[in-house]
Amino acid sequence: MSVRTAAAIAVVAGVVTTLLPLSATTAAAAPATDGHTVLRTEMSTPVPNGSLTRGGATETFDLTVKNPSDKAVTYNPWMLVDPSGPSPLEKNAIVFKVDAVDAPATKYAVGQQDGEWQGLFYPANASDAQKGFDIPANDKMTWKVTVGLGANYPTNDGDFKFTASSFNNSVAPGGADSHLFQVDPQIKPGELKTWFTEANAEPGGKERRAYLNLNYQATGEGTFDHALATTLALSHPGQEKADFRIQAMIDGRWQDLKGAYGQYALPQIPKGFGAASGTRTVELRVSLGLDSEIEKRTTITLESQVALAQGNSSPLKHSAVQFVLAPITDDKGPAPTPSATPSATPSATPSASPSVQPAVATGHTNLTTTTGSAGGALASTGSDSSTGLYAGLAAALVALGAAAAWLGRRRRGGASA
Repeated sequence: MSVRTAAAIAVVAGVVTTLLPLSATTAAAAPATDGHTVLRTEMSTPVPNGSLTRGGATETFDLTVKNPSDKAVTYNPWMLVDPSGPSPLEKNAIVFKVDAVDAPATKYAVGQQDGEWQGLFYPANASDAQKGFDIPANDKMTWKVTVGLGANYPTNDGDFKFTASSFNNSVAPGGADSHLFQVDPQIKPGELKTWFTEANAEPGGKERRAYLNLNYQATGEGTFDHALATTLALSHPGQEKADFRIQAMIDGRWQDLKGAYGQYALPQIPKGFGAASGTRTVELRVSLGLDSEIEKRTTITLESQVALAQGNSSPLKHSAVQFVLAPITDDKGPAPTPSATPSATPSATPSASPSVQPAVATGHTNLTTTTGSAGGALASTGSDSSTGLYAGLAAALVALGAAAAWLGRRRRGGASA
């Protein structure tokens, strides 16, 4: 079972929340039993079978779902789009329509979870989108599916794979058909890379302040059509109050970053960021404040998450670094003696040589970095919340899918269930 299937309940519940009354969110789609993982999906050749253009003509194909078993099996349609490129898709980035051919009257909808585009359809007379189609034994059902590109399909995303699966795991392993849709103009898709490097400390700073650079680099063709927002979070292994102080070099001077719930926002990177922008570097410095209860040298973790500043704001890139800080002495005594040169160097430097090279370490210890795509999120700041029980349930369901993705889900993972 893929990570997509493991998060299916949260995905569908998140979609239903936006479409149906509160009562519809109380039921969860149960995974199919072992004997019901037997269906096969088949796509006919799309017509007119050409390349798709942003805001242009659509392609249409028949989707047939076959049940070769001797028992009726419920099919919960789950159409998955995996684009090539770094930008997450908005709901309207893909044109999607479903019409019944040899099947009950059908409704359709588009949902999103953890940055993914997901198409759903279900019986028109069903009370909610979690209701599926009961396909009789040794029988099949057919729908006509229309797919196209919205005008806002990202310029740095290329061709995409469209897979017909099921969120209730009723499609047999290897039985989910897919089609690769080509996008014009053709581009060489790339990725967004972020990584931390250690910078030179000020004289006498030693372990009382950590000086770091957060670097950004885009590869491939096209650019991000929205600004990029970066959130920073600091943590340490103990329970003591840390009183973190984090600053960034903004407009030529160190400025405090304001945080809420342990998160700090950096100035946005304007839209249009791409390979031609080169490597972008933000200088950071971190210390423990005078109100800190930490009394000894402590390993600190700094994490960054990057997402689109608007629209589909699911995090698309995550990086982390660890370093050692000592308490501020308020100039009443010497700072703790630093240890030797760092025992680890940044482990996630991109293969392309960045224009900003790591500086020589000066007293910081155990600097380690990680970087990668992130499907989940750091602790929510409540920016997408609303009042009432309805919103509370929706937030919990979304958090369930996000948490699963945070623990290892690739943002564009396997498409079949």
